[in-house]
Amino acid sequence: MKESWRERLNISRIAINAPRLTIAFWLAVAVAGILAFSSLKYALFPDISFPVVIINAQADLATAITTEQQLTKPLENPLFSLPGRRDISSTTAPGQSVISIFFKIGTNLDKATAAVKQTISQVPLPPQATTEVIPVDLNESATVTYALVLALSQVEGSEQKNLEELSQIAQDNLITPLKALPGTAKVNLLGQGTVREDNPHKSLTRPLPTLVRFNGQEAIAVQVIKQGAANSLDLAAQAEKLVKDIAQKLPDVKIILAETQAEYIRAALQGTIDDLLLAVLLSVLVILIFLGSFAATVISALVIPLSLLGTFIIMAIYGFNLETLTLLALALVIGIVVDDAIVDVENISRLIDAGETPKNAALKGTREIGLAVTASTLTIVAVFIPVAFMGGAVGQFFQPFGLTVSAAVIFSLLVARTLSPVLAVYWLKPQSRAKMTKQKRPIENAYRRLLNWSLRHRLLVIAIALITFLAGIALIPFISRGFIPRLDRGEFNLVYTSPLPKITQISPNKSTAKSSSDSFAWISQLASSPESFLLRRTIRDGSKLEAPILRDGEVESTFMIAGLRGEPNRGKIHVKLKSDRKSHTSAVQQRIRQILPTIRGVNVSVEDIPFVQTEAEKPIQIAIKSDNLQLLRDSAEKLRVEAAKIAGLKDISLSSRLNERGDFLAIERLNGQQAIFLSANLSPDLGLEDAAIKIEGIPLPEGITLQRWGTSSQSSDVLGSFGRTLILATILMLGVLWLLFRRLLETIVIALCLPLAIVGAMLGLLVTGSEFSMISLIGFIFLLGLLDKNAVLLLDYTNQLRQQGWSREEAVLETGMIRLRPILMTTCSTILGMIPIALGLGTGAELRQPMAMVIVGGLVTSSLLSLIVVPVLYLSLEDVWNRIKAGQK
Repeated sequence: MKESWRERLNISRIAINAPRLTIAFWLAVAVAGILAFSSLKYALFPDISFPVVIINAQADLATAITTEQQLTKPLENPLFSLPGRRDISSTTAPGQSVISIFFKIGTNLDKATAAVKQTISQVPLPPQATTEVIPVDLNESATVTYALVLALSQVEGSEQKNLEELSQIAQDNLITPLKALPGTAKVNLLGQGTVREDNPHKSLTRPLPTLVRFNGQEAIAVQVIKQGAANSLDLAAQAEKLVKDIAQKLPDVKIILAETQAEYIRAALQGTIDDLLLAVLLSVLVILIFLGSFAATVISALVIPLSLLGTFIIMAIYGFNLETLTLLALALVIGIVVDDAIVDVENISRLIDAGETPKNAALKGTREIGLAVTASTLTIVAVFIPVAFMGGAVGQFFQPFGLTVSAAVIFSLLVARTLSPVLAVYWLKPQSRAKMTKQKRPIENAYRRLLNWSLRHRLLVIAIALITFLAGIALIPFISRGFIPRLDRGEFNLVYTSPLPKITQISPNKSTAKSSSDSFAWISQLASSPESFLLRRTIRDGSKLEAPILRDGEVESTFMIAGLRGEPNRGKIHVKLKSDRKSHTSAVQQRIRQILPTIRGVNVSVEDIPFVQTEAEKPIQIAIKSDNLQLLRDSAEKLRVEAAKIAGLKDISLSSRLNERGDFLAIERLNGQQAIFLSANLSPDLGLEDAAIKIEGIPLPEGITLQRWGTSSQSSDVLGSFGRTLILATILMLGVLWLLFRRLLETIVIALCLPLAIVGAMLGLLVTGSEFSMISLIGFIFLLGLLDKNAVLLLDYTNQLRQQGWSREEAVLETGMIRLRPILMTTCSTILGMIPIALGLGTGAELRQPMAMVIVGGLVTSSLLSLIVVPVLYLSLEDVWNRIKAGQK
């Protein structure tokens, strides 16, 4: 049975007997791969749709509580029955309710919008109430923003006059051409201060009034918003070219790039590409050193470009981009795709050196190794099947990664089983006996002595393996738990909120006529133009925060917007750091926090730039929920005070907004309950998951519940998803091994050897200060697919020798001698291929390094230990197996 199974997997026989057809096939793959590669786009992350539908409802109601009862609740209640609904949040102010319905990933936004409209059309509302349903694609984000300032020689008159002139220049020269660019959803003009609006109702889709400053100077800004499916880099490049041409025609105006993610995306992608190219170089160098033959090196190395080109075809079919994760997948597999070819070519070389003709050596060598090579490759595919189809945001995020890895290793297997033996027949020649002895004997002999000693001291070897496993487990508490590594992006945001004026505290009746006209002139101004008044106040507060930031020697520029997201008392300062800075972005953030002035009533948050604009901004978002508004307010304040005692939490704040009497200006709700959100930023030494667990551990009275929100919620979902995926991946991997070996013994031996990697993986994370994050967890799954490779090579050949009449012990020892070199070669090529990534060099390295460190650390310890533990467990378990069978008889 085993013979026929082995023959079934030997597609090399067909390829060797039809060499021209084989070569023609791979030439066709190469051409198709080149064409596919030319169609791929560059991006930072996979395109994931986050469907949100917003309801803006208004009615003539006096208080927030009345509006909640008569407008918000009636609209919310039927929405909970919508298919695909994930969460519902709302904010209620006097006379206005804004309800956000968050749908599950993959929900069609148009259908969700139609369902929302249909649902609320049946709701009875107060007289003359209005509703507006707005679909929101969170992928429609700002791609690039340009600031316009007058040249110094042209600055004349008042600031308002200069801004009006700049605004007109932007409208006449920039807005229309930018709107016409492919992929543009809309172009916003920022900094006008006021926007004329004829509609008496406040529409969420109307142009929003803002004020803008760039490097301390009043400015106008043009913001390009991309369509949800558009490519950020393509749109940014087109905008850059267009603006450059227009700027030449406007010598009196400076058009400055104020904010863009394109620069970081390009640098991060280039860093990954550099790692990939260096991985190729190191892998080829390892092959040359071990095989000592230029021809054998070329045959083995050809698998790299052919596997990549084949993978590009699959990526193009599935519509994937060349983004951080797919490029990372390709960089990580460089050292792996050569493994199958190395094993095949090394085995053929060994037989040629033993006197076989090249064709016979290719036929015999590929037959011997076919089962082991196929099994080890298919287990990598098996562990990534659950990753590619995990579902939810995490599944969509990692589906391109999983399918890219699977495609690359499948193509590498096909090249190794077809093209490599064909080329070996024509190119490989026998080595001299002296060269063979010099290369092989000392290493193999030392390993044989170690293996011989291990087989005589099985219990000691098993004890060492157990101690190693326990040491890895003991390291787990020392590694923090997070979500996505913090990147040294060289830019960050400072978000601040200015206080609303307390008009009721002022009593004009007690003032003189003159003071009424002077001191309280701002009251009539506020009444006639509240947004304009609040914007100017917000921009003044922002300028006080901006001044010390600009004095920092590592800051290149600041770009300030007052009127963030339609709130005139809210502002944002985008801080861009110099490229030649010495400090990490997080260090500059901490330094800025310490030098910022304290402004009465102004709340400040120094924040990282989020990967995706979701429902929250700060990494820590905890919703405090209750049906008792007074209990909710008291408990939220208690939680804030206690959370402030947790080391590593920064910029802690509550979302509740109260007037001078302590009444709520707005009431927030989450999933049917009144809520107040506690938010905070994190210091570099505190992981997101650890922080969330500590906050959730603070005791609160009955009637209060906590719910994670935003990134905090995603972190919890990721850990749960990966735990289930890891278990399923292990089951699938062991199932593939059982199917190929047709016996439980080998499968159990391999399963018991998997924990040997834990200590190395934990040490890798600990040494680099990396977290248990989404990135490192995928590294563990990747590692799982690699761990069986050495064990399969050893066990498969041992079984072959025993079928030929060798004794158990001699078969194990001979297998060690024969298989040591290919095991060392494949392990070294895999590890060295990942070294460029593990070193953490280049832009975006923080995102790549944890995964590589898990794999490298785990491979080092598992490879060293498996060389002695696998044979020991094989013999020990077979003895136990035989005793059980003897007892049953």
